[in-house]
Amino acid sequence: MTEKPTALLIDDERQIRRLLRLVLEAQNYRVLEADSGHQGLVEAAQRKPDVILLDLGLPDMDGQEVLRRLREWSHVPVLILSVRDEPDDKVTALDAGADDFVTKPFEPDELLARLRAIQRRGSTNTDEAFFQSGHLTIDFVSRAVTVNGAEVRLTATEYALLKVLAQHAGKVVTHTQLLREVWGPNSEEHAQYLRVYVNHLRKKLDIGVGDEKLLRTETGIGYRLLPRATKSPE
Repeated sequence: MTEKPTALLIDDERQIRRLLRLVLEAQNYRVLEADSGHQGLVEAAQRKPDVILLDLGLPDMDGQEVLRRLREWSHVPVLILSVRDEPDDKVTALDAGADDFVTKPFEPDELLARLRAIQRRGSTNTDEAFFQSGHLTIDFVSRAVTVNGAEVRLTATEYALLKVLAQHAGKVVTHTQLLREVWGPNSEEHAQYLRVYVNHLRKKLDIGVGDEKLLRTETGIGYRLLPRATKSPE
């Protein structure tokens, strides 16, 4: 027996969620609901849906921000469902990682066809909302970073840098890639910023852990965050 696909609805309008539930359950979907961006991110992390239908006008954060935060750790197919129909909104959402965009009000048959299409393009969902390596833990949903169980406060730039390294844990991330992903395109000339922030980050991650060093420098190339804590050589 084939397991039902799971759809997560992130929309603060109860009537829309009710309509979507009727449409989706008639097509053998298992339906989860969230009425805020934060709840939607938590549900996505804990329940691992097969597809997400996301409204842009949420009460606690803009749907574009929900999408950006979701894409920090997940590749689940996302269909934007919104009353916004300006080209800029669609372009921004698609550039941020949305798979498709449907404007409200919608035709159920078209909606279902688009859902089937993005699910065919999507891969098996093996995303993880948490990263752990030795004494370091990152919760990508809440953006909380802990070292030996104690929360460490990072600046927005420090967190962005750590996130990129964690997403590629065990691999060397070059100076150029880090500069582009954290500071944006055409930032290669600001390599001194990268060294400063890596030093700040290293001090915070290595507080109170003796000889364990998670963040390694690959001289002349870049940096590498180890997937597991190891001891520095004698």
